[in-house]
Amino acid sequence: MTEDKITGTLVLTVFTATLSSFQFGYDIGVINAPQEIIISHYAYVLGIPLDDRKAINNYTINSTKELPTTPCLMDSIPTPLAEEETTASSNLVTMLWSLSVSSFAIGGMIASFFGGWLGDRIGRVKAMLVANILSLAGALLMGFSKLGPSHILIISGRSLSGLYCGLISGLVPMYIGEIAPTTLRGALGTLHQLAIVTGILISQIVGLNFILGNHERWHILLGLSGVPAIIQSLLLLFCPESPRYLYIKLDEEVRAKKSLKRLRGDADITKDITEMRKEKEEASSEQVVSIIQLFTNSSYRQPILVSLMLHLAQQFSGINGIFYYSTSIFQTAGISQPVYATIGVGAINTIFTAVSVFLVEKAGRRSLFLIGMSGMFVCAIFMSLGLVLLNKLAWMSYVSMVAIFLFVSFFEIGPGPIPWFMVAEFFSQGPRTAALAIAAFSNWACNFIIALCFQYIAKFCGPYVFFLFAGVILAFTLFTFFKVPETKGKSFEEIAAEFQKKRGLAQKPKAAVEMEFLGATETV
Repeated sequence: MTEDKITGTLVLTVFTATLSSFQFGYDIGVINAPQEIIISHYAYVLGIPLDDRKAINNYTINSTKELPTTPCLMDSIPTPLAEEETTASSNLVTMLWSLSVSSFAIGGMIASFFGGWLGDRIGRVKAMLVANILSLAGALLMGFSKLGPSHILIISGRSLSGLYCGLISGLVPMYIGEIAPTTLRGALGTLHQLAIVTGILISQIVGLNFILGNHERWHILLGLSGVPAIIQSLLLLFCPESPRYLYIKLDEEVRAKKSLKRLRGDADITKDITEMRKEKEEASSEQVVSIIQLFTNSSYRQPILVSLMLHLAQQFSGINGIFYYSTSIFQTAGISQPVYATIGVGAINTIFTAVSVFLVEKAGRRSLFLIGMSGMFVCAIFMSLGLVLLNKLAWMSYVSMVAIFLFVSFFEIGPGPIPWFMVAEFFSQGPRTAALAIAAFSNWACNFIIALCFQYIAKFCGPYVFFLFAGVILAFTLFTFFKVPETKGKSFEEIAAEFQKKRGLAQKPKAAVEMEFLGATETV
């Protein structure tokens, strides 16, 4: 068997596609570093008096240390709220800040249903070009937010960015999976996730006080996400359309072969054409399944419920609470320079995502998911212990910080990438589109709930907040152990048999198709 050749066109195309993933990650992380400055600016725009703004910053951020990024903050000892007006103003600013974070997930939740549809309707390349319109519009609103009602412009801009990310979270992995050679499909597919965490890391670095995370340039920081959208729009003009889309969806074999020749260079494309022809025959012989049928048909009900539980486990583990509010968490833990600790989380996240590329190819999906969740459970316990005992033992701040780093590491080993692998592997061609759509929607919906509620939950639970997440993680770990089958290297028939076994039924599963095309493609 000859080794697949990596051509310049393939490298350019994959790089161009993952610029969307990079934007996705940048939009996730960019809101974190300038949190205090934006909250202070909201209070200024709303006409709240200076003294009340100082109290609101302490109340909303719940900080224990004064940061150089926020000159208007008061002493490290929080000021008690003496007046009802201050409390009302504080609640309003807290609500607006939570919406600034969570509106991103609202957009993603809505658009997650339409990524695959748009790609099928106008093609993968044109769909990414159209999606960039949303990215640019959102970037412009946020970039000019300092000149107008900032809270309205930021929330609107974040919503449009969320719509964009919801679309590309399905488009990019689909496009990369369709243009990649068979032997490279798994490795190239994981670049989507790697680009996302790289985007998060870069957003944290440029969000430093002496770069863009200050009172003068925070709006530029928010608007920068439009830059990769412009670069990608120009590069997409040189990228070939997906051969699989051209052959299977449009039945244009000549154009598909031309696209393949550009991607493969002088390599023989006969095997690719044969594989696409077989996939087209299988797709035409299998009935498309609707979302409602996934829940009403007994053959699909358990796989879709397990799929949803895996995504619930990923989001309700508390990971996005750390991504969105890590600066605040580090402040509470007593770290004197929380922004740098947050960048450390981003770096660890990136490193272990790269490590997971190799682990996922070697170990079982279920095993890695269980290892990741078990590690996160232990880390969540130590995280809360560190926060609870911080006032008695100063060194516990370091326990919390190390626990956060390890928590993120275990997440990227298993619960981060695995749910998307497994959902795709649970279903054959007919129900797969609907299953991935409902899985993406549930993922974004949970993301929204966490983004909107975490700050309130953290205030209510105080330092005990991650004990709550530890309990949730334990419940999902037990569910995975008893209900989730292993899928690595198995055909749909074997996976269906596993589900039947877990349901205690002796029925023979339907004839299945081997997962030759799936490989190990992942999305967020």
